[in-house]
Amino acid sequence: MIGILGGAFDPVHHGHLRTALDVKEGLQLDELRLIPLRDPPHKDHPNCTPEQRTEMLEVATAGLKGVTIDHRELDRSGKSYSLLTLQSLRQELGETPICLILGQDAFRGFPKWHKPVEILQLAHLVIMQRPGRPVENLYPERLTANPEELDASLAGKIYLQLVTQLDISSTKIREMLRTGQSPRYLLPDAVLAIIERDGLYR
Repeated sequence: MIGILGGAFDPVHHGHLRTALDVKEGLQLDELRLIPLRDPPHKDHPNCTPEQRTEMLEVATAGLKGVTIDHRELDRSGKSYSLLTLQSLRQELGETPICLILGQDAFRGFPKWHKPVEILQLAHLVIMQRPGRPVENLYPERLTANPEELDASLAGKIYLQLVTQLDISSTKIREMLRTGQSPRYLLPDAVLAIIERDGLYR
């Protein structure tokens, strides 16, 4: 079973990494793929180049067993729609179950995504649930509390995975850097070293 987590990762931080690891270990995923987006359809265009964001992801995940960086969004022009990515992954992975990992805010807007029903035909949704924050029940007929059901079918289920509460955001980190504050301990030291080396987000 493969998990995929897309994002701008602008920059990647411990909030991304800790929650992704919570999902990987909670579901015992064979592989977790982090997919940096070239042009997210629901966000402003990233501040850093795809190459800079990929380098930060690579140093942040170095040594993490079973975690890989998937470049397919960066190799494709246009908006980074999840449907296109999942279609490509399904062709590659065949009968392997795919779990599309979403935060609670992203899941709230999921019905407005590009062809959400077709997305659910290609992958399960795994919602990263933060402690004390209930998840809106958008598709009750698809919800399962049994992770084994995800491994037993290719797509179509929705599972809630409890993750660590870390109040960290890329927006906050960029603002700190713009105002001369240090974001140390909010993101890996190796990522901060790249930011300082290239003078990013100043």
